[in-house]
Amino acid sequence: MPPIERPAVLTQSPPSAETQGRKADHLRICLEQNVQSQLTNGLERYRFTHCCLPELDRDQIDLSTTFLGKALAAPLLISSMTGGTEQARLINQRLAQTAQRYGLAMGVGSQRVAVENPDLSPTFAVRSCAPDILLLANLGAVQLNYRYGQAQCQRIVDWLEADALILHLNPLQECVQASGDTQFKGLLQKIEQLCRALPVPVIAKEVGNGISASMAQRLIDAGISALDVAGAGGTSWARVESERAPDEKQRRLGNTFADWGIPTADCITEVRAIAPHIPLIASGGLRDGLEIAKTLALGADLAGLAMPFLRAASESEAALAALTDVLIAEMVTVLFCTGTANLRELRDSQVLQRIP
Repeated sequence: MPPIERPAVLTQSPPSAETQGRKADHLRICLEQNVQSQLTNGLERYRFTHCCLPELDRDQIDLSTTFLGKALAAPLLISSMTGGTEQARLINQRLAQTAQRYGLAMGVGSQRVAVENPDLSPTFAVRSCAPDILLLANLGAVQLNYRYGQAQCQRIVDWLEADALILHLNPLQECVQASGDTQFKGLLQKIEQLCRALPVPVIAKEVGNGISASMAQRLIDAGISALDVAGAGGTSWARVESERAPDEKQRRLGNTFADWGIPTADCITEVRAIAPHIPLIASGGLRDGLEIAKTLALGADLAGLAMPFLRAASESEAALAALTDVLIAEMVTVLFCTGTANLRELRDSQVLQRIP
């Protein structure tokens, strides 16, 4: 097999040092500061109906599923987080090893920094330690309006040996970020062109402010293969950017909009109402297996977690294993105590009720 080409540097690309510094700041702030939204993810409004006699063998509960044609042992996505620094390299390797061990999906952080500086590409390189996982490349969608195109997207997919490409949508973060990329005009058409040209599925993902039903429909019409709603209720990237803001104006913007967005639960139900069959990832403030199970019962196909995995990965491989074990045990317990043997039954049996 010939060596995979590393992403080429864009001509007149912005300095990678600035992007790399931003990556390091994001990682540090997320690990050291309280940057959670004060909004809830909305899942507290739902409760499972308990089954006192499951008529099941707990050891035979089946969490397996498929997503974009790839088999998974559990409906878990280690959400896109980081890359571009030495600390990020170690974290990504630990996350990938965990995904391989447990049969999970994984997304890497934005690979823009690797396009700007191919020497940083190894900080994303995880396929060698996770040959079988569903692996997702990642780039900010707005970069399509800043000289990026099919060639750059194809190269980061090829280099990562990714199964799909995430285009993340982050208009609020770009507004709060000093010198953010805010030229979003005409972007939907470029996304549509990329979806037609790229040979792998393209996933549209928010970064913590949610995807509405109307916007989901426009993205689906443009050719998006899957959606990650990434609703409000978890990490607030407006708050993250306010922590690293260079002046009072940007700090105030971040604080004003720290709790902006559509709660995750609302995103799932609204998107499912208009798109019953689109592959759907629920993320945004999920913290345990009970919340994961709620999103699946509401109609999501996968549940994505970032901050819990990030904190565990920054600690040790053992901490990651312990976290994953308990998440799986919590999901199995939900299925067992609702009398549902697998994920299809969980979704179809209407065991999740909205609290009056």
